[in-house]
Amino acid sequence: MSKTTFILIATTYYFLSIIIIIVVLNLIRNRLFKKYENELNSLERDKNLIISASILSELNKVEALINNDSLKETYDNWQKRFKIIKDEDVPKITDLLLDIEDKFKEKDFKNLDTLIARAELQIYYVKMKANFLLDEIRQLTQSEEKNRETVTRLKTKYRTLLLKYKNSKDSYNIIENPIELQFDNIDKLFSAFEESMDNNNFTEVGKIVKALDDTIGNLEVIIEEAPSIILMGKGIIPNKEKDVLNIKKKMIKEGYQLDYLNIEYNIEESNKKIADIFARLNVLNVEDSIFELKTILDYFESLYHDFEREKVTRKLFEEYSRTLGVKINKLTSTVKDLYKSIGDIKYSYDLSEEDVDIIKNIKEELNIEKNNYNQIISMHRNKSFPYSKLAKEMELLNVKVTDSEEKLEIALRTLGQLKEDEIRAREQLDDIKDILRRSKDKMNSYKLPVVPKNYYIELKEANEAIKEIIKELEKKPISIRVLNTRVDTARDLVLKLYNTSNEIIKTAAMAEIAIVYGNRYRPVNKEIDFGLAKAEGMFYKGNFKNALENAISSINIIEPEAYKKLIESYQTEL
Repeated sequence: MSKTTFILIATTYYFLSIIIIIVVLNLIRNRLFKKYENELNSLERDKNLIISASILSELNKVEALINNDSLKETYDNWQKRFKIIKDEDVPKITDLLLDIEDKFKEKDFKNLDTLIARAELQIYYVKMKANFLLDEIRQLTQSEEKNRETVTRLKTKYRTLLLKYKNSKDSYNIIENPIELQFDNIDKLFSAFEESMDNNNFTEVGKIVKALDDTIGNLEVIIEEAPSIILMGKGIIPNKEKDVLNIKKKMIKEGYQLDYLNIEYNIEESNKKIADIFARLNVLNVEDSIFELKTILDYFESLYHDFEREKVTRKLFEEYSRTLGVKINKLTSTVKDLYKSIGDIKYSYDLSEEDVDIIKNIKEELNIEKNNYNQIISMHRNKSFPYSKLAKEMELLNVKVTDSEEKLEIALRTLGQLKEDEIRAREQLDDIKDILRRSKDKMNSYKLPVVPKNYYIELKEANEAIKEIIKELEKKPISIRVLNTRVDTARDLVLKLYNTSNEIIKTAAMAEIAIVYGNRYRPVNKEIDFGLAKAEGMFYKGNFKNALENAISSINIIEPEAYKKLIESYQTEL
């Protein structure tokens, strides 16, 4: 590429870049202009919507309704506020929009955004003033229609209440006059409403409509709740009071103690509360009356539950008083006899002070429990407490007596176990002696050349252990724990001796059979002859195990399966 061509290309790229930049800047500028132009149009449109025809139309409606000074004063105030919006607030916005337009034309974008924000805020503020004014005016111009709708609804409710009252007038007999007076007041309010509407006295109309709504709403509650209040306060509750008092009187004759229920006092307080409820009902105030009467009814219902509980607990108490008295006397007698003989038991057996104290503690516990039982019976005879309280005390006492009974059973089992252990030790002593005798007979049944030394050692240990059992049984008192240890030791040693005796006899017999069996091979094999001679020497010295091993080893030289034949031969001889 030549230098000239390169310069031409570079120049072309340069001019193209300049053109692209200019085009992009123009596009950005046009878009920015379009944006601000749209915002100006939007602000202008919002300004023009502030003064709507609705305000003028509503003000004209109010002007046509003016027939008193109060309404005239209100109308003048609204006109004044509308004039301020139209002649002061809107022109200020117009001036602000002109300033924005000038800045736009001057391309002073730096200050333009600030002015636009101020204009938006000002338009919003003035628009809120205009809307608030329009709402106030409409409350008056539309009040007639709204009030008519409300009053029509209230009249419908009023007629329904009146019809319900007349259809069941007997249910309201004690408040007939206050209710009818309230109906008369409502009629007067309806008349006052019509008069105020005719005179365009809208201030009074609102007060009358509210009074109608409140009065009819309160009367609706009265019509709804008064029959229930009268029925409960004049019928159900007085009948409950009579029934409760009759039941109480009958139960007291049957021996029940019911003073803790405070029935008369609570009835008196209930009657005071009922009197207050009816005093409020006469002025058509039923707030919380249903709730209070239901609370009183719940109290009387709870009394029936209390009466039934007393009947149930009486049966429970009488059952406890019979069974618990017998149990306490029986346990006391058992502990008394046991306590008398505890000295002899302690002499016969090595009892610790702790073992003796257990019986003493049980005796003291039972004495306390017997006194408590007698106190409860005394309270019953004196009618100091209701059966529910007495049964509860008996139930708690029964738990304590049962605990003492369990302790006594454990103590009796422990003491009984001592005697059983002594008897069992004497029986086991006979068994141990029998095993020792059989061990000796076993040894005497086979003519051994020499009895192994370990047999005599074990025999001596077994005899000494038997002597220790006999010595322990002759002691007074007997220590059962030591006695059981002595019995276990002696039994283990005698069994060990018995097993040793069997093992010695078995090994000696097997060795003798093996030597006799191997004698047939002596003439033909010197090695067997030497081995059997060695086995004979060990046999006569009492080393039966080594003798058996040497004899079998020697025979295996010629006859490897000789051991099995020897076993079969031994079993045949047995």
